[in-house]
Amino acid sequence: MTDLKPVDVDPRLLEVLVCPLTRGPLDYDRQAGELISRKAKLAYPIRDGVPIMLAEEARALDDPA
Repeated sequence: MTDLKPVDVDPRLLEVLVCPLTRGPLDYDRQAGELISRKAKLAYPIRDGVPIMLAEEARALDDPA
């Protein structure tokens, strides 16, 4: 099991980001370093503090982290 380091993202950025597929809100999972779109059932990764808002980079919520 990998020990994940919590990821910090600028709170102002989190206020304006939406899911690129649904245009719906995102939940921030700091521990996993992901932005969660419940409507699209996708988790967008955050790499080096930068959210990667591409569907092809997202993890399906059914997949293990």
